Amino acid sequence: MAEYEAVTEQLMRRVYLGLREDNLDPQDVVALACDLLDWFHCTDAVLEVVERNPAEVPRAEMTSLARRVLDDVGFDPGFDLAPERLETLRAALRIVARDLLTRGIEGEPEIEILEDWFPVGAGVRLADGERLNWGGPVLPSMCDDPATALTSLTIMIQESLLEWTWQVWPVCPRHHLGVHGSERDGAAVWWCAGDGGHILAPVGELARALGRRRPG
Repeated sequence: MAEYEAVTEQLMRRVYLGLREDNLDPQDVVALACDLLDWFHCTDAVLEVVERNPAEVPRAEMTSLARRVLDDVGFDPGFDLAPERLETLRAALRIVARDLLTRGIEGEPEIEILEDWFPVGAGVRLADGERLNWGGPVLPSMCDDPATALTSLTIMIQESLLEWTWQVWPVCPRHHLGVHGSERDGAAVWWCAGDGGHILAPVGELARALGRRRPG
């Protein structure tokens, strides 16, 4: 089983890179489909690839079939094959780091890839070396959209700080309630449940809402 998984993973990676770099080899698609069929992955796309002569399948159609096969097996390219996801996450960290000043946390935090987790995800390492990954890392699939990446990262950081310090942060100055990272109307915000719910501030602009840079 381990050998099968390793071979299948390599085939999926080759097909994904072929799609990404626009140099898809139809034989890789066929090899992947045959491998999946041997292990009873009998989806429509897999069966179609296996049953047809690849030389007679138009390029655009083979590309579509390859995408469907990868979708059927839930292939995720992670951070290594889709490095733009990591750049999106790093950009998100630069935004939420502005809010960390209101918690008295200075220095430049960094994204840390957690290779020993499955699936591989990302945490945060603060300038003092403290690691923030409570509740599980930010997964690569969360980083296809900037707002989702920023929201996921904000929630992880907030939960990690709560577990680490046992102090609620941030707090709505009007309702004296802890606020939470949330995605509203396609934007990452600090959300307060007081008076039926309201946005305290967009993530990255907390200092303005609190009227200060440092906690009192």
